[in-house]
Amino acid sequence: MVLEVISYTGLIQKRKKNMTDKLFFDTDCISSFLWVKEENLLLKLYPNRIILPKQVFEELSNPSIPHIKGKVTKLCLSGDIATKEILTNTEEFNLYYELAVAPPKGERIIGKGEAAAIALAKTYDGIIASNNLKDITKYVDKYDLDHITTGDILVAAWNKAYIDETTGNQIWSNMIAKRRMLPTSTFTEYLKTQ
Repeated sequence: MVLEVISYTGLIQKRKKNMTDKLFFDTDCISSFLWVKEENLLLKLYPNRIILPKQVFEELSNPSIPHIKGKVTKLCLSGDIATKEILTNTEEFNLYYELAVAPPKGERIIGKGEAAAIALAKTYDGIIASNNLKDITKYVDKYDLDHITTGDILVAAWNKAYIDETTGNQIWSNMIAKRRMLPTSTFTEYLKTQ
């Protein structure tokens, strides 16, 4: 494990970084790559670290999108990605249930995929991979979770020279064409925010 120490006007913040932590993907984040046939980037960046909560696997197995279901099934059967079920009477089940089924008074229900990814990342000290900042930011902060988005993944691929900026822009454009919600109109613009 590597500790990154960041200094802000005399304050020191420690953030854990472990290059072997598991990544728990929600549906939107992994489907951003599946829809544009770029799942190979995920496999290169995070070998043997990608986990789909069962709820996410089920959402991706929708019969109306058989090509996505086929890809996910193939990746699971080959061992490139794993799935994880949330069992009842466990810490992760209690958190999942609170987020997706019966939130405390005044809180709203979030999606099953996001809730499952949060619950598993918290329980197993992993990283949540999600683009749904509206639903997850509160819980990322509350549970001090590490978090990445599709943009962060593409930046990581660019940093490792798996893609160049032109390729990044093409992938970004393809994702937007497949109705993936990204924070800027181009990868180049996103790089400027980093």
